[in-house]
Amino acid sequence: MTPEMDHEEGLYYRQTLFDKAKRVVIKVGSAILTHESGLNDEVVDNLAREIAFLHNSGREVILVSSGAVAAGKRKIRLSDTVELSIKQKQALAAIGQSQLMHDYDEAFGHYDKNIAQILLTHSDLAHRKRYLNVRNTILTLFKFGVIPVINENDTVSTKELKFSDNDNLGALVANLIEADMFICLTDVDALYESNPLTDPDAKPIYTVREVTADIEAMAGNSKSALGTGGMQSKISAAKMVSMGGGSSFIGPGRRMDILKHLFSGEMVGTFFLPHKEKMQSRKRWIAYVLKPKGALVLDEGACAAICGRGKSLLPSGIVEVRGDFKEGDSVRCLDGQDHSLAVGLSNFSSGTVSKIKGLRTSQIEKIAGFRDIEEVIHRDNMVVL
Repeated sequence: MTPEMDHEEGLYYRQTLFDKAKRVVIKVGSAILTHESGLNDEVVDNLAREIAFLHNSGREVILVSSGAVAAGKRKIRLSDTVELSIKQKQALAAIGQSQLMHDYDEAFGHYDKNIAQILLTHSDLAHRKRYLNVRNTILTLFKFGVIPVINENDTVSTKELKFSDNDNLGALVANLIEADMFICLTDVDALYESNPLTDPDAKPIYTVREVTADIEAMAGNSKSALGTGGMQSKISAAKMVSMGGGSSFIGPGRRMDILKHLFSGEMVGTFFLPHKEKMQSRKRWIAYVLKPKGALVLDEGACAAICGRGKSLLPSGIVEVRGDFKEGDSVRCLDGQDHSLAVGLSNFSSGTVSKIKGLRTSQIEKIAGFRDIEEVIHRDNMVVL
C-alpha cells in the first residue's frame, strides 16, 4: 500500500474529514504574513475574513501566528538589510507583539469577532500542570465564542525554551486541544514527488495516507522562501497531529478564499490523513512535548522486549548511560547502532542508573540500597517510536 492515495479515494476522505472537522488549528507563518516593509495588511484582513467564515459555520478555531518581529521592524522602520542578533530579535518581538495583536484585533473586528492573545514558551507545555492549564484556558475561550491567537513568546524564549518553529508549536497546540484538523498555510502550493523547479513533469501529492520515510524524503522538493520552518518541519508537524487522531493540510496561504476552497472539497495543497490508532494524550505529551535530557543504550534482549513484547525497561537490559538527567526526566532508548527505539520518563537519576545498569532486579537493593521500583522506565511512561 503506497502512502499516497489516488484522486477519487483522496477526494472522498478529504471531503469527509473537512465536513466532520469541528475544532481547527490554523498556522500561518512569516512567509505569508510579511512583505518587504513588514506585515502585509491585505493578507491579515483576508485571513481574518476566512477564519470568521469558519467560525460562523459553528467551528472552534485557533490561529497560531508568526509576525511579531516583522511588525516590530515596521514600527521602528528598521531596514531588512540589517542582520539581527538574538537580543535584537527579542526586542523587536516585544515592540511588534502589541502591533501584531492590534492589527489582528482590528481585522477580526471588521467581522464582529473577538480574539484573545496567548503567548507560550516550551516550558509552558513541558510542565504537565501548566500544559493542562493552557488547555483549560483555550477551552474556556471557546465557550466565550472567542478566537485564540497563539504565538511563541519570542521576547523571553531562549534555545532551551523555544519550540524550534511555529509548525511544531501549531502541531503541539492541535494535539493539546485534540483538534480535528491542523491547517498550515505557507508559500508553497503542495508537497511534490520531485522538484518542480528542475522537473517540468513534477506532480503534486494531494492526499497522504501515512507519513513514511519516502514522504519525508520528498520534503526537499518544495522550497519555502521565508520562515524558520521548511517543508520538513511541516511534514513532521503533520505526522505529530496524525498520531493525535487529527488530519493536516499544507498549502498556499496567499490564495484568495483558500479556506472556503478547502472546506468545499477542492483538491488543492497536500492533505494528511489521521493515523489509524490514536495515541493517548499523556503519551503524546511524553513523545512530542518533552525534550529528552539523556539516553540509555540497550542490549538486543531489551530492544526486543520493548519493541516486540510491550515490556518495561529493566536495569538488566541497559549497557550504557548518556547525559545527566534527574528522576522523572525524559530519556531516549537507543539500540546498539544509536537508533531511537523509544522515549520515556526515567524512574531514576542518571547517577543511579549508572550504578544499577546491567543488574538483575534482585541485585538492585544490594547496590543502590532500595528496591521499591524495579523498572527504570515503566511501560505506562514509555512511547515506542
